[in-house]
Amino acid sequence: MSSTDFPRADHLLDTCGLYCPEPVMLLHNKIRDMAVGEVLEILATDPATTRDIPKFCNFLNHELLLSEEGKVSDEEEGYRYLVRKQG
Repeated sequence: MSSTDFPRADHLLDTCGLYCPEPVMLLHNKIRDMAVGEVLEILATDPATTRDIPKFCNFLNHELLLSEEGKVSDEEEGYRYLVRKQG
């Protein structure tokens, strides 16, 4: 399934250049302010997010819709996630 098959994100969180624990701290703050059912796109360059974001979603019962590695900007490789806030 390609990323074009997923819902469009309602919000964007760009954590490129930040390292653990900052991406997950920002994710926690951002998702708290979202409505249930909204989708957040997270861009990251920290490899620790491949472990931390799925654990965050599992622990807080949010739905991880997408986790992929690739271009996050014109000049940077990184990670892209789509997370749906659950109630």
